[in-house]
Formats: sequence, C-alpha cells, structure tokens
Amino acid sequence: MTENKTRDLFGEVDFFHKIASVMVAAALLALTSCAAVGPDFTPPPPEAPAAWNTVLEAGMTADPADAEILAKWWTVFDDPVLSGLISQAAGGNLDLKQAESRIREARARRGVANAGFFPTLDTSGAYTRRYSSNTTNNFYRAGFDAGWEIDIFGGTRRAVEAADANLEASHENLKDVLVTLAAEVGLNYVETRTFQRQLAVANDNLRVQEETYDLIQFRYQAGLSDELALQQARYNFESTRAKIPNLRTGVAEAKNRLAVLTGKAPGGVDAILAEGRPIPVTPPTVAVGIPAETLKRRPDIRNAEKELAAQTALVGVATADLYPRLRLSGTIGLEAMESANFFKSASRFWNFGPGVSWNVFDAGDIRGSIEIQSAVQEQSLIAYEQTVLNALAEAENALIAYANEQLRRERLIDAVEAAQKAETLARDKYRSGLVNFTTVLDAQRSLFSFQEQLAISEGAVTSDLVQLYKALGGGWESAAPVK
Repeated sequence: MTENKTRDLFGEVDFFHKIASVMVAAALLALTSCAAVGPDFTPPPPEAPAAWNTVLEAGMTADPADAEILAKWWTVFDDPVLSGLISQAAGGNLDLKQAESRIREARARRGVANAGFFPTLDTSGAYTRRYSSNTTNNFYRAGFDAGWEIDIFGGTRRAVEAADANLEASHENLKDVLVTLAAEVGLNYVETRTFQRQLAVANDNLRVQEETYDLIQFRYQAGLSDELALQQARYNFESTRAKIPNLRTGVAEAKNRLAVLTGKAPGGVDAILAEGRPIPVTPPTVAVGIPAETLKRRPDIRNAEKELAAQTALVGVATADLYPRLRLSGTIGLEAMESANFFKSASRFWNFGPGVSWNVFDAGDIRGSIEIQSAVQEQSLIAYEQTVLNALAEAENALIAYANEQLRRERLIDAVEAAQKAETLARDKYRSGLVNFTTVLDAQRSLFSFQEQLAISEGAVTSDLVQLYKALGGGWESAAPVK
C-alpha cells in the first residue's frame, strides 16, 4: 500500500517536472525572439579640451601622470605620520564604511532584480472540517503552485540592467569617498603642521620681543629711554603673545578633525601629533597629464555615468508596461474528503496554462510614468555633464593655485631674509643712538608678519598639491575590494 502511494506521488512530481520543462522552453523562445524595449545606453563621451587652460609651470609638466604615484600620492611627501594617518582612515572612517554598506545593499538589490528571470514555486497544505445540514465533512488538500512571467518585452532585463548599473555606481562612489578621504586627511595634517609652524614662529618672535622689552625697560629705568618707547615695546610683545592662544586652538581643532576622519574620538591622534614636524615638502616636479586622462580616472565622473545608465534602463522598465504580460502557471496536488484516500491516484488534481494580461486603458498612467522616467534620465545626463565641468574646473583651479602659491612662497622667502637683516640693523643702530625705537618696532613687526606669512604659504603650497592630486583622481586604487 505504501509503495503504491509513493509511486503515485512520484508520478505527480514527474508530471510537474514536465510542466516546468515546457515553461522553460516557452520562456527561452520568448526571450530569444524579442528585444528589450526602451533606449539602449551609450556612454556619453566626455568633452575634454586637448590641453589645460592653465600654463604649466613651477615644476608641473604635461607628461602622463604616474599611476603608482597617484594611487598613493601621500608617499611623495616622505612623511610616515601622514601615511599612517591615511592608513588609519582607510580602516576606520565611518563615511567609508557607509559607502561599503551601500555596495552590499546594491549587490542585494541586483539579486532581487535578477530573481525576476526565474519561476516561483509555492507549496501549501490545508485541512478543513465543515458542518452543514446536520452533516460534518473533512477536506484535505496539499499541492505545489508554480508561476513564471515571461520577460517578452524586456522589463525584467532592463530592471537587472539598472541594478547592475547601480551596483557599479556604488563601487565608484566608494572610490570617490576614498579620494576625498585621503585628501581631507592630507589637508588637515598639513593644517596641523602649519599651525605648529606658526606657533613656533610666534614663540621665537615673542622671545626676541621680550628681550627687546627688557632692554627698553632697563634703559627707561636708567633714564636713557622715554616711556613711549617702553609702552611701544610692551604692546608689540603683548600683541604677539595674544596670537598664541588662537594658534593653539587651530592646532587642537585640526587634530580633532583628523581623529574623526580616522574614526576616533577627539584626542585620538594627539599622541602621534604631539611632536612638531616640518610641513611636508613638495616634490620638484609633478606630472599632471592632460584633461582627458583626468576625466577617465575620476570616480565621480564614472559614478555619474553609471547613474545615467541606470536611469536609462529604468525608461525601458516603464516602457515595458505598455505591452502585454505573459505568465505561465501550473498547479499539482492531492485533495480528498478522507485521510485514507489522500494518497490515492483518484485524489490527484492538476492544471496548467498560460495567461495574458494587458492594460488597455489607464488614463495615461503608464505613458506618464515613461515621461517621468525620461525626464529623470535627462536630469542624470545633465548631472553627468555638470560633473565633468566641475572636475575640469577643480583641476584647473588646483593647477593655477599650486603654481602661483609657489611663486608667492619664493617672494616671501626673500622678504623674510630682508626683514631679518633689517631687524638686526635696526637694533644695532638703536643701541648706537642712530635711530629711534619706532624703527626697531617696525622692523620686528615686519619680520614676524613675513615669517608668519611664509609659514602659511609653505602650508598652502603643500595643501594645493594635495588638492591637485585629488583633482586628478588619485588615492582610490590602494583600497581593498568590498566583500
């Protein structure tokens, strides 16, 4: 008896297998005979000028940018603290972790979209006990239901195409986050060292001005100087001392920003930055290539391109709703009024057949959806073009800023040299009684101002090079792929 029941059940499964085979064959025939509706995506060629508008000088050349240098541009500064901070940021930055999570989300969404290619299979079972007209009946039912919507007009294919593009866009977004992250760490590190340099300059000048104040005070007490000179020396000294708290604040704020960039609480990087180090020195030459190379490298442009591809595919998804839908469905199972008869051949039932649905009137709903998605696609194209223009402008601005800041630094170096000589001469002549104290005061103020400006300029030169490497799209190749 059990053997017969098993044979009957396996007979049902074999029959269902035949139904599934027919469904697969019909689906493959439909897919190979119809093209997906909607526009096919063609990457728009970025319109890049043949050469940079900025005249390349101050060590910059149009030679092709070295891929290895761009991948880890921070190594050109030969600063192990900076390299360590960027490594920490790559492992702990929260924006980066969020971008990695978006990749996993996009990958899962791609899997959901791809599931539309396959049939669905459900199993169900039920027992019902019903009383009516003084009669009690039992009803037993179990079966399998299968359904498959055949993607004749490519709605599912376009949905998968959009999901693929979104997944690729999320990868490019991660690369763009890496580019920005490396640059932000570099910029805040340079700012920290610049504030520390300014603080050292202020302390050096404060010491000199304090010595001058002590000298004037001694001369005043000896009757060799008037009170005017004494008060001038005092306000010069106090003015310099008043700048020190703001510089300390600047150092602390830059350190705290670095801590957050590395995924740590404020104060988390204070220990490795406690010792003052020189501002990182830029290399003598920098190969920047041509605009077309930069546009190919930048992940934000590729991200915008993939987003455009996704929106283009979604036009096809919306367009597919204009056409009929073909669905194959089938059911097999067992049903009986008595449990003893449940597995007998007489309890078998099945049905199989195609179904067609077609929205023949929706008051323009579908066409309106197509028009909406076409407008979204157009916006994505405009956003892509804007991204290209912004990238070119960012690179041009970085080029000209880097070149001009180097020229400014050279002039400031000369100015500091001259100011140091002038300050020494002024003090010597004051001691000899050849000039009044105002000359010394002006010389010391000028020296401090030029030294401070030079420290700021040295930091700006390095910061401008960091901005240039960012504009060229450097800093993402060294990251490990997201799993």
